[in-house]
Amino acid sequence: MHTYKLGEMEQRFADLIWEHAPVASGELVKLCEKAFNWKRTTTYTMLKRLCQRNIFVNENGVVKTCITKEEFLAGMGGQFIEENFGGSLPVFLAAFSSGHKLSGKEIAELKKLIEEYEEEQG
Repeated sequence: MHTYKLGEMEQRFADLIWEHAPVASGELVKLCEKAFNWKRTTTYTMLKRLCQRNIFVNENGVVKTCITKEEFLAGMGGQFIEENFGGSLPVFLAAFSSGHKLSGKEIAELKKLIEEYEEEQG
């Protein structure tokens, strides 16, 4: 079970890993030193946290992804809708669109997504 919430630095760190994975842990330390001015211990502490959450794995000194960034973002969206809208996408869309006028392009994109989903469900 994934928890689809990351703090700001955890998110930036995860993005760095997704961008370079698979990456040797020593190389990741260098990347973090350059990007965040982190010491080696900080990098390994953050890596351990995200590995415990089954987002990444460090196997024999090589950091690999357990889930893609796209899978993580989809899970984060699903978790947000579950926690805030009782898992109802229509309730979320109604709440969202009441404060945000949808453009014709956005409406067309939503219709297309629904049609594609209906085709997949066959």
